[in-house]
Amino acid sequence: MKKIVLLLCTFLGGAAALRAQAIRPLPDDIYQDIPFEMQAVALPTFPDYRVSIVDFGATAGAGTLNTQAIDAAIRHVNGKGGGTVVIPAGLWITGPIELRSNVRLHTEANAFVLFTDDHTQYPLLPNDNSMDNRKIHATSPIYANGAHDIAITGKGVFDGNGSTWRMVRRGKLTESQWKQLVASGGVLSSDGNTWYPNAAAATEEGEGRPNMVRLFECKRVVLQDAVFRNSPAWCIHPLHCEDLVIQGVSVINPWYAQNGDALDVESCDRVIVCGCSFDAGDDAICIKSGKDAAGRRRGWPCQNVIARDNTVYHGHGGFVVGSEMSGGVRNVVIDRCTFIGTDVGLRFKSTRGRGGTVENIFCRRINMFDIANENILFDLYYATKEADSPRPAAVDEGTPVFRNIHISDITGIGGKKAVYFNGLPEMPIQDIELRNISLADTDKGVIIRQAENVVLENVAVAPRDQRPYVLQNVKNVRLNGRTIPAVEKSKTFER
Repeated sequence: MKKIVLLLCTFLGGAAALRAQAIRPLPDDIYQDIPFEMQAVALPTFPDYRVSIVDFGATAGAGTLNTQAIDAAIRHVNGKGGGTVVIPAGLWITGPIELRSNVRLHTEANAFVLFTDDHTQYPLLPNDNSMDNRKIHATSPIYANGAHDIAITGKGVFDGNGSTWRMVRRGKLTESQWKQLVASGGVLSSDGNTWYPNAAAATEEGEGRPNMVRLFECKRVVLQDAVFRNSPAWCIHPLHCEDLVIQGVSVINPWYAQNGDALDVESCDRVIVCGCSFDAGDDAICIKSGKDAAGRRRGWPCQNVIARDNTVYHGHGGFVVGSEMSGGVRNVVIDRCTFIGTDVGLRFKSTRGRGGTVENIFCRRINMFDIANENILFDLYYATKEADSPRPAAVDEGTPVFRNIHISDITGIGGKKAVYFNGLPEMPIQDIELRNISLADTDKGVIIRQAENVVLENVAVAPRDQRPYVLQNVKNVRLNGRTIPAVEKSKTFER
């Protein structure tokens, strides 16, 4: 009897351990020192039931398309009330994978999931995201619609085979790289400046290349430890999701990948991004909430986001808000992060016509090295040509608002500009604090245009052009203890 009881306890303990190991706990300090009220993120739980995709006919290697086997395993576990679907070590080729409620997709070490280059396996759908104005997009390699309690975990790699989808702009490659790419095959645009992997990619349908991981209106979602690489467009795109954790994930895209964003969190509530590594062909950690009138009508802000202990190696921006922020962005903390070699460090961008309000953003304890352009950038003339000669426009629902943004404890080496604010004359950037900022070895210093109520405290720059602080069309600026009521025409300050 004692042996039976011992065996039973061992079995039950193992089952409990399986559930506990399904989702690694968040860091103990993840909610510490958050300057706004935020409800804790609810994590998914999964029944102690697991199957392998091999049980449903999946075969490793280059000769088998495993779409049906993987889908059958996920449907089976979903039908049983939930559990874990295991992808073992090996090379697995598949078409799109749909995640379903109460299912954890777990990859073992050395599992490599390669999405097929047969684009007929990705049905075309009406475009309902805010990335652009395309009418269609292909089914994402990994997707979920309205699911709850879902997860992707483990040490495996998911490869979106994006090089079979993406165009390449000539200006992003060296001449030798361009020649090598053209010699590999593919199709050139009529002006010879854009390469497509095939003729279909150059058509309107080809422009509908999908985001790699698309999660729409899902609740209690975890992506943990896996590698996502080579996406056709954006890599990870949660849209209208609640209670989302992205932990220990790596995203790797070629630096020249067109629209190769690493993570675009769009119109989501209660989000944690921690311990991740991003190497992107476009923006890295990006917060969005819809584009222009459609985004304003949707009116779904992105809010209550914590991003801590992440590293960005390449990307147009390390941390980015916009430019699609028409539904609003609020209550965001980015803390203890490192950006290495990004085009811009902290990047806030929008333009007339977007509308929306960005507020209560806190950027703290950021290290930046070898930033190509601006270390800290506010650009309200994104993708327009008016930036150098701004003229006031009427304030309406399409006027974007950026206010109440706090940036502190930032250290950087390198860059063309230390800080650049370029607001709208009809709606200046407002209530911005920069404290304890040290930015060295930059070409230009701090340039602030079209802003009001700006505090710069203990901000140290030593630009090569010997113009540390340049102010233009600003009101109520406090510069390292000195109050400057107003400046109209451009004026340089030494301290």
